[in-house]
Amino acid sequence: MRILNLETVSVRVNHRGDWLFVRIETDEGLVGLGEASQSGGGPNRDQITATILREQCLPLLRDRDPQAVIDTIAALRPLTQSFAGRTAISACEQALWDIAGKAAGLPVYRLLGGPTRQRIPLYANINRGTRERTPEGFATNAAAAVAEGFKAVKAAPFDGIDRRRIRERDQQARVRHGLDCVAAMREAIGNEPDLLIDCHSNFDIPTALVVAKELQRLGVTWFEEPVPTQDREALARLRPLVANLELIGGEALWGIEGFWPYLVEGIWDVIMPDVKHCGGISGLMSLAAVASARGVAVAPHNPSGPVAMAASAQAAAAMPALRSLEYAWGEVPWRTSLLDPAEQIVDGALVVAQGPGLGVTLDPVTVAAHPLP
Repeated sequence: MRILNLETVSVRVNHRGDWLFVRIETDEGLVGLGEASQSGGGPNRDQITATILREQCLPLLRDRDPQAVIDTIAALRPLTQSFAGRTAISACEQALWDIAGKAAGLPVYRLLGGPTRQRIPLYANINRGTRERTPEGFATNAAAAVAEGFKAVKAAPFDGIDRRRIRERDQQARVRHGLDCVAAMREAIGNEPDLLIDCHSNFDIPTALVVAKELQRLGVTWFEEPVPTQDREALARLRPLVANLELIGGEALWGIEGFWPYLVEGIWDVIMPDVKHCGGISGLMSLAAVASARGVAVAPHNPSGPVAMAASAQAAAAMPALRSLEYAWGEVPWRTSLLDPAEQIVDGALVVAQGPGLGVTLDPVTVAAHPLP
């Protein structure tokens, strides 16, 4: 079997972004799916990644064996110098596993040595689905997610803060507004569901300490990216100062080499590798093993489309240890129609697809109904 062609599929989602998928075709008629959404900032982020996939990945992959996933994906190593390139590689890697599973007639988790679980615990990230960025808006959606059966809810109520001006009065007012949103969510969902807070790297250390104290009072232990990930010195200084909270990050890092310094220095309690950016399914599995050896939990980052969800779930079904998997709640009402079979979520957990490969295909009618403008 040889790789014959690669095409990209774009789907319009909402004001927060779109979904970009890749299809790798073989000379024997098997097709593999992967997802390459959210490859950085700017309006052209997905277009850049799509161009890399078509014009750089395809020539390097054509005529190679798609079932030899590790060796074939190594041909794309020169593209790891950019974030968009790493996202493109990760999407291709997912698609190769999809083909390998289909060729074997097995779900990917079987090829990885699983299952260790057949249902993947999820938390509902309401951030992308919350248009009304007020305490009432966040509280309403948090309560709705809990009513649907989710045991944990995540939001990023501190968006819009300019870290460069964080000490100025208007920025401190934005911090206060974010804390008001956290308090409203806690009141809306009660004390039992977990409340997870993503700070999107918007703070300096003094502000992070103020926010940490308030989060602790509100029963929040998940403290995600309070300061920029690349500022490892600031993270190391902050680590002992927020010992009662779990410090969490790593959503944009690539491979073991990206995560290793943070793991060695004991900075994070939980790492969040993203199947779209960390090196695909193999990347997730290798990082889970290394993190486990360092006593660090794994909760894959996944505010993504349903193909990345399917790929993440296959890896999660084979991991020895897993904290939870992220689910982008409330983005669009037609999400479940995009895949065949549709995502099945029961009591806040994803039922792992049992078909060969990733176990899902794109529904062409739904794809055609939501083109990019």
